[in-house]
Amino acid sequence: MLHISRISFPGLGIPEFEVQSTAFTIHIGSFYREIPWYAIIITLGIILCFVYITWRAKAIGLSLDDILDMGIITVISGIVGARLYYVLTTLSRYDSFWDVFKIWEGGLAIYGALIAGGIAVFLCARYMKKIPFLPLADCVCPSLLLAQALGRWGNFTNGEAYGGQTDIFIRMGINNASTGFQTIFVHPTFLYESLWNLLGFALINLFYKKKQYPGQIFYMTFAWYGFGRMFIELLRSDSLYISSHHAWYTKISVLVGFGFFVTMSGLLIYHFVKSKKEQRNGTAH
Repeated sequence: MLHISRISFPGLGIPEFEVQSTAFTIHIGSFYREIPWYAIIITLGIILCFVYITWRAKAIGLSLDDILDMGIITVISGIVGARLYYVLTTLSRYDSFWDVFKIWEGGLAIYGALIAGGIAVFLCARYMKKIPFLPLADCVCPSLLLAQALGRWGNFTNGEAYGGQTDIFIRMGINNASTGFQTIFVHPTFLYESLWNLLGFALINLFYKKKQYPGQIFYMTFAWYGFGRMFIELLRSDSLYISSHHAWYTKISVLVGFGFFVTMSGLLIYHFVKSKKEQRNGTAH
């Protein structure tokens, strides 16, 4: 279904312009399908992941065929996980079992994709390619920041994933069905997360050659993403909640982001303390 939003960024001097959710349509005989920008942007994100991982994977002896083998399984798992996560957290929105499969109507959650995709990568590494998981995870994870940075612009074309009302200089004016076709000025949280992920991608890649142990890039990526998403989600006006009581501490993405940040930061601290202890013991000998 075509959705049209009227967008502006008055604080940046950008006047109102129109954004359509549909990129183009396919109409052959009785067959008709709208192709949304969201699908195109997500697909481009997946392609970028493949390109980046193929480049990084050479260092651990993986070929393009290896990446394609694992990539197909991981992408399918990620999409299923993203949909399942969203459905399980919004069960009240579905009238029938078949509605669950209407993925073209929207409803994907990045955390579901990360969890299911991560499990798929682990299983592929262990049972399909017989390689250690952590070096592979180091190759894969930075690409997720890049893909998510791009993917958030799919939310922009849908006129969604924005925050509460504000009057700050970077405010975004939005007028669409979700606002009752009234212009309101909100936090462009899709933009915040896109920029946060791009910054993380750049910094982590600058650090990549200096990594000290397998898994360090993996831990850093999820700590970075979880930390940023936790705070950005606090600004969102369309969050998923764990209960009917809507508060910041019942926002699912805040809690999951916090869990990622604490867990991965804990692992980074553990390895840092361990390396310092080993250095002291080595000096003592």
